[in-house]
Amino acid sequence: MKKIFIGFIQIWILCIFTYIMGEISTFLHLKIPGSIIGLVVLFILLQTNVVKLKWIEVGGNWLVAELLLFFIPSAVGMIQYKHLLIDNGIKIVAVIFISSSIVMICSGLLAEKMANRKERKTKNADTIFLNSHR
Repeated sequence: MKKIFIGFIQIWILCIFTYIMGEISTFLHLKIPGSIIGLVVLFILLQTNVVKLKWIEVGGNWLVAELLLFFIPSAVGMIQYKHLLIDNGIKIVAVIFISSSIVMICSGLLAEKMANRKERKTKNADTIFLNSHR
């Protein structure tokens, strides 16, 4: 029960943060949506340890796990624009395929780079440990 309450509070905090970023985007007349600005700002805050991961981890994990639910309105909206799909369906599929491929390639390269970095740190730590015990 405690974890559910913590998750609820964290989701509430993330929603408030997104709302604030949306208001800032509107106030500054930016063409970038506040939610995107919020993601970038939150990423920077997490990287600089201004915001600790444990402060938003449970809520963030739940939001990611239920991400598919957030796309249902988009799928229903597509039904309204059937003529758009008929006229431009191949182009839309091509854009989805290309953009998904780019995301998968970049994610794979980033994961590989992170794994190599972690492996180097482990090897360096082992080397230092072995050298200090000789």
